[in-house]
Amino acid sequence: MRFSGKVCMVTGGGSGIGRATCERFAREGARVAIADIDPEHLSATAEAIRAQGGTALPVRVDVSDLEQIRSCVATTVQEFSGIDVLVNNAAIMTFDPVEKLSDENWQRVLTVNLTAVFRCCKYVLPHMPAGGSIINVSSVHAHESEADVAPYAASKGGMEAFSRVLALECESKKIRVNCIEPGAVDTPMLWNNPKVKSGIEKVQGAIGKPEDIAALICFLASSEARFINGATLPIDGARLDIL
Repeated sequence: MRFSGKVCMVTGGGSGIGRATCERFAREGARVAIADIDPEHLSATAEAIRAQGGTALPVRVDVSDLEQIRSCVATTVQEFSGIDVLVNNAAIMTFDPVEKLSDENWQRVLTVNLTAVFRCCKYVLPHMPAGGSIINVSSVHAHESEADVAPYAASKGGMEAFSRVLALECESKKIRVNCIEPGAVDTPMLWNNPKVKSGIEKVQGAIGKPEDIAALICFLASSEARFINGATLPIDGARLDIL
């Protein structure tokens, strides 16, 4: 198994893409730290992994809070003695035009989607050995977006720029940093979009499953992807080609 003996930490790991990624890592032998704000999602994901014979550590964390991130990392390291893979997946969206967007909501999205990525990387890296991997979950919105989601699109574009720089800084440590760009994925974030719910926006093209995204994340985290570094890989069913 590709992750036998490895420790993988996934933010937003309790549902959607995060849960599918945690379950995939566990099936491939990893000990998984599930970092999520929702205790019910945490419990359900941990139970599902343990039911299949895997090892899971549920850690409740609000990634907008610096001290909670530091505590999450410390708890994981104390339990598992290190972190080999970090997946920054936690994210939120708002749906307001810029003229009506509050400073509070702008900052909240940037804190969860971008600042938290910086903080998780900063505090995980001292505990990550050579051969480690960081995968940041961006979005096609970094390149082709829509009205009313400015902070989300900005945060994902910033994530990709941050990841390119971090990959250069981590090269000497032999730690790889990559991004992925999901398109439309069958998760609550897609279906809770008020435009989609109301029918104003029709989802064009293929809709992926969380498991599809988890497969790419786990490939990038594995030694099979040892020559992929500083890259951003779309996984969108050709969505960018039709937007």
